Amino acid sequence: MGVYSFYRISKPSSDNVPENDVQDRYRRLRNMTFWGTTAAYSLFYLCRLSMGVVKKPLIDEGLFSASELGVIASAFYFVYAIGKFLNGFIADYCNVRRYMATGLVISAVINLLMGLFGLANGYMGVPQWALYVMFVGLWGLNGWVLSMGSPSGIVSLSRWFPQSRRGTFYSIFCSTPYIGEALSMVVTGSIVAAFGWEYGFLASALGGFLGVGIILHFVSDTPQSKGLPSIQEISGEPVKKADEMPTREVQIMILKNPAIWVIALSCAFINLTKYGIMEWGVLYLQGARDFSLETSSWIIGFSAVFAILGTVGAGWLSDVVFRGDRVWPALISGVISLVSLALFLFVDADKWMMAVFVSVFSLSVGVLYCIVSGLMAIDIVPRKATGAALGVVGISSYIAIGLQNIVSGQLIDRYVTADGYDFAPVAMFWLAAVLISFVVPVLNWKKMKRK
Repeated sequence: MGVYSFYRISKPSSDNVPENDVQDRYRRLRNMTFWGTTAAYSLFYLCRLSMGVVKKPLIDEGLFSASELGVIASAFYFVYAIGKFLNGFIADYCNVRRYMATGLVISAVINLLMGLFGLANGYMGVPQWALYVMFVGLWGLNGWVLSMGSPSGIVSLSRWFPQSRRGTFYSIFCSTPYIGEALSMVVTGSIVAAFGWEYGFLASALGGFLGVGIILHFVSDTPQSKGLPSIQEISGEPVKKADEMPTREVQIMILKNPAIWVIALSCAFINLTKYGIMEWGVLYLQGARDFSLETSSWIIGFSAVFAILGTVGAGWLSDVVFRGDRVWPALISGVISLVSLALFLFVDADKWMMAVFVSVFSLSVGVLYCIVSGLMAIDIVPRKATGAALGVVGISSYIAIGLQNIVSGQLIDRYVTADGYDFAPVAMFWLAAVLISFVVPVLNWKKMKRK
């Protein structure tokens, strides 16, 4: 069996499910696929956020500066951006079960290697430059394989859910990064505090291997591969013109649509700030507020719970409270994100109030991200080009995140004083990104819907 045949979308099964059993079988397999994909994708984030937890120990041991850590993180995100774009297009044609599992198993191996190299450095004294080159290379490769996860998950949703229900389930799926963040900050943070940064990577590797097992056990590629009718037939969803067009033509149509690029720009700035706090929030609390690693990790990890609530609740908020309106929930959540982040970055408070500030930010930015990247996108994207649309949004978002890591690292290093870190310049950088992130889609939404 060649690589192409192994990864291509599954062929319809020759054994069709009896008509009287179709609904029950479909519901069971759909639920298994959705929850399996969702659980596994949270563990993708365990394998990608391990670096954010170990930054301060790496600096304290003199292994890397903040600027060097920014370059390492940027290697991940620049490669991830390209991977997100290409893998978005590839996933439309793929067996998403196999494609998703491949990305996670390689990421788990990379985290394992980084932990083992760290332990080897402690015993043998690997030269700093060699360790740096290795970290840049491995973390960049990690960006590529992890970019296979989100397109696979979103394409899976489009194959198993009608458009009328996709928004709700997309909201739940979008919450998984925050579950991964919470696991990484709390579990990995505690392990790093107790045993050292090397064991943080080892713990993340174990989580990745667990995720691979979940995918292989629970996830199915398409309803047709299990002897079931297509999602259009099962749901009675009308066939649209785009559904009858070749996938390539629909993808090209998406690329020419200015609306998807507006969404992409907005998501870029949302992610710039969101990942600024995810990647540098622990260091900020340690350097600016003198909290311990464990306390800082718990504060950032705890806030992820509220990001989950915001993301999951975004679909209900938009559909029920605002009756399908996308503008008002985007505007309100954007303003709350801006104010709460300003309080977190500029108000000198105890650990409990800092947890409140960043939790409110996480809640509101979770709503904002889901409204813009999910519900607005669903309103304008055909099913056949789901992966391609995600690729467009992904490449702009993760180029922005990569630049964020370089700029943030430089701003943090440049303004170190005798008294410690001065985070004011990087704080203004993050706040400006939040402002742009919700102003752009709000002002352009009417034009976007007409396209």
